[in-house]
Amino acid sequence: MNKPNHELSPLELGERLKIARETANITQDAAAKAVGVARTTLVSIEKGQRSARLEEIQALSRCYGISANSLLRREAVHVDLVPRFRSLPETNDAGIENAAQVLNDLVKAEVELENILGIQKPYNYPVEKVILPGDVRKQAEHDAQSLRTWLGLGEGPVQNLLAILELQLGLRVYARKLDPKVSGLFAFDTAVGACMLINAGHRKDRRTLTGAHELGHFVATRRRPEVYQDEKYENSREERYANAFASAFMMPARAVMEKFKELTIGSTHLTRRHIILLANFFGVSRQAIVLRLEELALTKKGTWDWFMDNGGITDDQARQVLGSQAHDPVPTDGTQSSRLFLLAIEAWKKDLISEGQMAEMLKLDRRKVRELLDEAEEDEIDDLFKLPQ
Repeated sequence: MNKPNHELSPLELGERLKIARETANITQDAAAKAVGVARTTLVSIEKGQRSARLEEIQALSRCYGISANSLLRREAVHVDLVPRFRSLPETNDAGIENAAQVLNDLVKAEVELENILGIQKPYNYPVEKVILPGDVRKQAEHDAQSLRTWLGLGEGPVQNLLAILELQLGLRVYARKLDPKVSGLFAFDTAVGACMLINAGHRKDRRTLTGAHELGHFVATRRRPEVYQDEKYENSREERYANAFASAFMMPARAVMEKFKELTIGSTHLTRRHIILLANFFGVSRQAIVLRLEELALTKKGTWDWFMDNGGITDDQARQVLGSQAHDPVPTDGTQSSRLFLLAIEAWKKDLISEGQMAEMLKLDRRKVRELLDEAEEDEIDDLFKLPQ
């Protein structure tokens, strides 16, 4: 093992070892036995009161399933998001545990790439709101409209929410295939900022609402980690706020009213065609737009249930109405995270990481990484568009 260029202090190394152990879900007793030391010795090491010997670091790294170099490298980043999710009472589930680990690893990779390349991530966070006593839905409606105004979105539909989250607000946003019941995760860390993971296995309209839901948590409860599951009941004010915020942010009340009037003029009944056109315009699911219409009293309560009891609103019907504009219901690969990919490609071009390291950082197989690198090389063939240094 190569000796690091800049040695860590016992306190820094101890903190890294503690984070690695908690992330691996290993007790102090089990870790101490793996190294062959007393538990009190391990506690002293984690507190920085005793320096860890090289052989102890190597034994602990094997126990935690990480490399000793990653523990000792000055530029390596040690993010502790997993233990935070694990502390949530409703998240004792393998699918959630796996998703939390994926988010943790992707955040760690992005920050490490930033350090390797010597760049900093820009943040553009709005002031955090507080959920006040009273009607949380009205508060969420107001806060969603305020954020749209702050972002300069006006009343129109949001074309690409995840791009707004990542590029305008500066959140760390990723999409990977997760357990089907996990829609998304959100966490905030003072060292790395706001982080969000969306289930790429879900269709686009569902991913968009998941992002908007997590954006609601970012606006009002960003210090608390959150797991979004569709079957989770609105059993807290925070969840009711996030759901109402997502609806209001993606489907502003006045815009929905105006579009509804435009599409239904001359009609005597609300039809599947109206719903399909409205959902497509706002980039949300058919269910989401109908529930919003019910909320705004533009249609009777129970409208969506009636459609479900009478054959639903199918993708085939949407294709008949929309033609070439229809969204493919089958999820795409969905692994894209534009900033993380760009950082990894840049580091690879400068020989700062290998193709194998890139695959490990991005949590992708080598075939997908090779496709990304081939695309990047093709994009740079024409020097006409080369940026000035």
